[in-house]
Amino acid sequence: MAESPLQIPAPPHDLPRTLGDLRASGWKSVPVSVELRRNAAAKIADGGPLIEGVLGFEDTVIPQLENALLAGHDVILLGERGQAKTRLIRSLVSLLDEWLPVVTGSEINDDPYAPTSRFARLTVADGGDETPINWIHRSDRYGEKLATPDTSIADLIGEVDPIKVAEGRYLSDELAIHYGLVPRVNRGIFAINELPDLAERIQVGLLNVLEERDVQIRGHRIRLPIDVVLVATANPEDYTNRGRIITPLKDRFGAQIRTHYPPTTRIEAAIMISEAVVPAGGPTVSVPAYLAEVVAEMSQLARKSPHLNQRSGVSVRLTIANYETLVANSVRRALRTGEPVAVPRVSDFAALVSSTQGKIEVEALEEGREAEVVTQLVSAAILAVFRRRVTLADPAAVISSFDAEVVVHAGDDLAAAEYLAVLADLPALEPPTRALAGPEASESPALLASALEFLLEGLHLTKRLNKDASGSRALYRSRT
Repeated sequence: MAESPLQIPAPPHDLPRTLGDLRASGWKSVPVSVELRRNAAAKIADGGPLIEGVLGFEDTVIPQLENALLAGHDVILLGERGQAKTRLIRSLVSLLDEWLPVVTGSEINDDPYAPTSRFARLTVADGGDETPINWIHRSDRYGEKLATPDTSIADLIGEVDPIKVAEGRYLSDELAIHYGLVPRVNRGIFAINELPDLAERIQVGLLNVLEERDVQIRGHRIRLPIDVVLVATANPEDYTNRGRIITPLKDRFGAQIRTHYPPTTRIEAAIMISEAVVPAGGPTVSVPAYLAEVVAEMSQLARKSPHLNQRSGVSVRLTIANYETLVANSVRRALRTGEPVAVPRVSDFAALVSSTQGKIEVEALEEGREAEVVTQLVSAAILAVFRRRVTLADPAAVISSFDAEVVVHAGDDLAAAEYLAVLADLPALEPPTRALAGPEASESPALLASALEFLLEGLHLTKRLNKDASGSRALYRSRT
């Protein structure tokens, strides 16, 4: 996994510090594509994952990415929003060597054996084997730019620095150049997010980078050979809506890989749990597996819903945000009731409207019905998970407990003790509730309360109980 840029370690003390020491150590310089190929091949041969922490792509995207790396190709990742494209690109940093020697003071990571910039060439010519060497960490060999319509060639490639000219340098002097983002990650990986948003005239400026492997600074008769692997992301709709990738640029990318959303609820839930941020401090949080599955199932159903605009996609960020909101609502209840453990319930799903509405786009005919669409998705997800997880040994006994006089109140503001009173009054509900809550239920009233509410909602959705709902409050009663 790539190291955080905020936690870059210091270079080991035993690394060579001069060009002569570097030669004596036997270190060899290779192009960055060869470096990626070598390290990717080693991981593949070891049988481990090529990229850590990216789930759901093992049989689809990752094999294509492995092929692209082994072939030394530049790559476009094509997919809807929230499909881990950026995460995948940033994870490629882990395939670089941990440390790379550069000429001390170089702005573009000059190779001590084959310096590119005039500064580095002069430094090596003057210093010889005594030329000082710095070692940069692999996390410093990654650059990223979000493509926007106002991005300029100067941003990506470079431009004459007026301050250096004012200091007395000639316009034709290569030392008067301020290098752009691409040269500054020479011997590394450069990523462009949302490539179609880049103006077509700016995309032309990348043609040399991909084919001739150099950049040309405006107004200067120089060719600056650089060594980068270029990776870009794009949304399929961007080809025709906001912009397009010009044909000569697409032709220069060696591989185009299509990403996708998590194929199953199980994988979506695993991603959700690994990425979600659970509040620290305060009550202990315990999320039943069946409710986590409901959150993931909700996103899976949303991607098939005719009420939502599928061209805009339903991001995995929706799943994560919904999970975090569900947990937050249960923590808020625990803080108010003084309970030591916060356990989400079905009634907490009413809070998901706020975290869902901004991440989905309803079809034109459904405008103004966002909250209703969310409620329908929640009900459908609960029903699907209930049918997978709950089998009643004696459903008739459970249903018969609800005679004309029996009603059960539920809500996100009720303490767990009120649900335990229901189990005492309706003993037929206790066996399936405890079976759903699991072995920890005996020591956790909050787990029992969550399981009971899920059971009641499942009975309602399977048309065995009636339900009167108002916001996050509900009343379950007999259908007769």
